[in-house]
Amino acid sequence: MTTALRRLRNYIDGEFRDAADGRTTEVVNPATGEAYATAPLSGAADVDAAMAAAEAAFPAWRDLIPAERQKVLLKIADRFEERAEELIAAESENCGKPVALVRSEEIPPMVDQIRFFAGAARMLEGRSAGEYMAGFTSIIRREPVGVCAQVAPWNYPMMMAVWKFAPALAAGNTVVIKPSDTTPASTVLIADIIGSVLDELGHSRGVFNVICGDRETGRLMVEHKIPAMASITGSVRAGMQVAESASKDLKRVHLELGGKAPVVVFEDTDIPKAVEDISVAGYFNAGQDCTAATRVLVHESIHDEFVAALAKAASETKTGAVDDEDVLYGPLNNANQLKQVKGFIERLPAHAKIEAGGEQVGDKGYFFAPTVVSGLKQDDEIVQHEVFGPVITVQSFSDEKQAVEWANGVEYALASSVWTKDHARAMRMSRSLDFGCVWINTHIPLVAEMPHGGFKKSGYGKDLSAYGFDDYTRIKHVMTSLDG
Repeated sequence: MTTALRRLRNYIDGEFRDAADGRTTEVVNPATGEAYATAPLSGAADVDAAMAAAEAAFPAWRDLIPAERQKVLLKIADRFEERAEELIAAESENCGKPVALVRSEEIPPMVDQIRFFAGAARMLEGRSAGEYMAGFTSIIRREPVGVCAQVAPWNYPMMMAVWKFAPALAAGNTVVIKPSDTTPASTVLIADIIGSVLDELGHSRGVFNVICGDRETGRLMVEHKIPAMASITGSVRAGMQVAESASKDLKRVHLELGGKAPVVVFEDTDIPKAVEDISVAGYFNAGQDCTAATRVLVHESIHDEFVAALAKAASETKTGAVDDEDVLYGPLNNANQLKQVKGFIERLPAHAKIEAGGEQVGDKGYFFAPTVVSGLKQDDEIVQHEVFGPVITVQSFSDEKQAVEWANGVEYALASSVWTKDHARAMRMSRSLDFGCVWINTHIPLVAEMPHGGFKKSGYGKDLSAYGFDDYTRIKHVMTSLDG
């Protein structure tokens, strides 16, 4: 007997709707490899409707005093807490993530981030007003940019949606957001939450809209004439395509793309503590994190000891079912991602050595073992390109100069970490590492108050923090004559 699939729908102007032409795509639970829902495969008519709704809602939302927008965001944060178990269930089914980890590691920071941007709504800052020409006063207005087309990724569908809609709404913009075609469920639930809050507080529900679909849907959103800004978290290839599409009408673009974070471990490091922290930061969320600690550079004097400890930690790290509280991570997100991770392992050069893992786990779902690969060279494919899986690579360096050269010697520049007890060395490294974030003796903690974003092919623009808030605003100079 076939179980009926749940039907997910777009959220446009306060209404849940199917795609205008009725097309759908199946949504698969990566823990089982089986479809559990259908979602709209939205086309041009759906994108037009969502953009029109956001455009119509924009003037009233823009003109609200900041305190009113803050009130909405604070209510949304409260509602996230009240409906946390629904969000957890949706995200776990979306991604195969362990329920306990979604509850402890995603819901609290998401709520905190929404509340942070609720406060930021009342802190629009500009340089002080003044007279810079005799007889004239200049002031700076910081304004919302307009309708924002936002595309979220599949690795953290809920949290990345928050990173996008919270600063945009706080600054006075309206939103059309598209979740990944493999993970739409939690974003559709978020639409229900936000829509109910907007309705309760008397605001247009067209302020926030959700469109489900594939890459073509995303392209239609980015190329649409209405949005003033396009924001995407995704692959380098997707970011380049968005930048190219947005350039046709000079849309503002906000890109958070791939990463290949170097983890530079010096000889004075506390090895057991470093191995413990790096393992968690490398394998959490199955390594499907642009900041994951997956590229370790370790000083040659401790290389063998460190690799042995890292392999032991990998062998003790568990992946498995969503209801198992002992697992650190669940499956890879989809069949294509599993194929990609397997491909990196299958193509390893002869000089590489698999110290732990290296294989799929089980015969159901997309689980992959925690893996350590040593003996690698700087120009190896697995060193240069993002695996986005539970795979930690290890290289051996001889001195600080080589460590910096190799750490910076990739096309990505999102995050990095340095492990040493030498304060001066840590400061030198933090200056020399060409990455948007440098952690010292830790890896992966994030806070709402600090910016997240990279350089080079990791994109541009910042998420979180006042800098992320500013990205969703524009600056206007107003000059007035003092003689009437």
